[in-house]
Amino acid sequence: MAATSKDHKIPFFSSLQVKYAMSYLVIFAVVLVLLNTYPVVASQDLLFTSKRDSLKSQTAVMASALMELESLSSDQVARVMNMLDSMGLTRILVTDPAGLVLYDSTQQSEEEEEPEEGPEYRYALYREVVSALRGKDVFYSRYKDQVFTSTAAMPIVYRGMVIGSIYILEVDRAQGELLYSLQQNLRNISLVIAFVTLVMSALFSKMLTARIAALLRAIRIVGEGEYGHRLQPVGRDELAQLAGEFNNLTDRLQTTEEVRRRFVSDASHELKTPLASIRLLADSILQTSEMDPEMVRDFVGDIGSEAERLTRITEHLLALTRLDSLPAGEEWAVDAAQVMERTTALLQPVADAAGVTVKKSLRPDCIIRSTEDDLSQICFNLVENAIKYNFDGGEVFVSVYRDGDQILLEVGDTGVGIPEEDLPKVFNRFYRVDKARSRAAGGTGLGLSIVRDTVRRHNGWVTARPRNPEGSLFTVGFPRYVPEESERGEAQ
Repeated sequence: MAATSKDHKIPFFSSLQVKYAMSYLVIFAVVLVLLNTYPVVASQDLLFTSKRDSLKSQTAVMASALMELESLSSDQVARVMNMLDSMGLTRILVTDPAGLVLYDSTQQSEEEEEPEEGPEYRYALYREVVSALRGKDVFYSRYKDQVFTSTAAMPIVYRGMVIGSIYILEVDRAQGELLYSLQQNLRNISLVIAFVTLVMSALFSKMLTARIAALLRAIRIVGEGEYGHRLQPVGRDELAQLAGEFNNLTDRLQTTEEVRRRFVSDASHELKTPLASIRLLADSILQTSEMDPEMVRDFVGDIGSEAERLTRITEHLLALTRLDSLPAGEEWAVDAAQVMERTTALLQPVADAAGVTVKKSLRPDCIIRSTEDDLSQICFNLVENAIKYNFDGGEVFVSVYRDGDQILLEVGDTGVGIPEEDLPKVFNRFYRVDKARSRAAGGTGLGLSIVRDTVRRHNGWVTARPRNPEGSLFTVGFPRYVPEESERGEAQ
């Protein structure tokens, strides 16, 4: 068993358990990626939109206030901007049309001495300012290092002319930290879900594959010859149905194996008896130096009889083997009454020798679909048995008739009969009700088995029951053959 299990060892990554677990993990990994990206991206886009609307609105308010001035100067701009609320903005710049800074909310003092040559730092060289001086509204925002940095710029227009620009900057750490906290919470939740998913996928895949593994072990056990092994179906799913079908299959295998063993045992016993008789008779002839020629002739005759018996057993075994392994031959319409008539005529000398009278009742138009050879063998075996196991002066009743859509063949006798307890077994191979009488009559115990298997090959059935008041009655039924319209046309 150790070698067998080693030979059937499945690679780790090829096992169903790992594949099921990996499939669960892949599905949950996709879900977790979506969980960690979509809410964050959606929240980030929502904040960007909110900031754009807010900053543009504030910029528009400031630009509207500055539009009232015909020309922009540092003092006028500072006075207007001081009247407005900066609303938490980090920086506010106001420039003239050349980009010169007129107001900067980050200056420490309101008045600052301006250098004569206008140093570079007094100009707002930002792309937002440049775009605003060209008459465009501009907004930019980015999220980096847990901080939202947003800028907006808008031109200041007086009577259709750009007289300056306003630029605002907002650095929002609170919203950035809130978004970062959301990311952290989602990441922590994802780690917990990933751990739970890993454990649950391992458990579920193990539960699922454990039943498959049990079925695989059971198949191997049955494959080694343990036909009595059974599975206990669990649940009502497909695997439970599969376990039930496996048990049904092993039941049939066990029955077949028991029949095979019994058949081999019975066949060995049946073949051994005539062989032993032949050997005993031959040894008696060889060991007796002065044997009466008449006795030698009797011994040789007995050897011939046993050889004939061996021949019959072998022929019947070959017939059963053909029935088991070969498909049914080509069938055609056969008149059962005519076949039965020929069979009884063939066996009439046997009946006369046994002092048995054969009475027939054969109705016309009893057509079945079969082969003539198979139907002849069925009739021959049944009628021959009825003659063999009858009494001197007994009778055999043979009838063929139509009963609805069935054609029935009945063979009854006034012989020894069959006990009720033996009726279910009479079609088993090598089964005899009276072994001594059967051997004396030359029976092999295979005739009725051949009848049953041959009848089944042609979709028929056969039964055995006691005949009132004495003897036995065997009934064979076949579906009545009705030719199709095309066949009727060809016949005409």
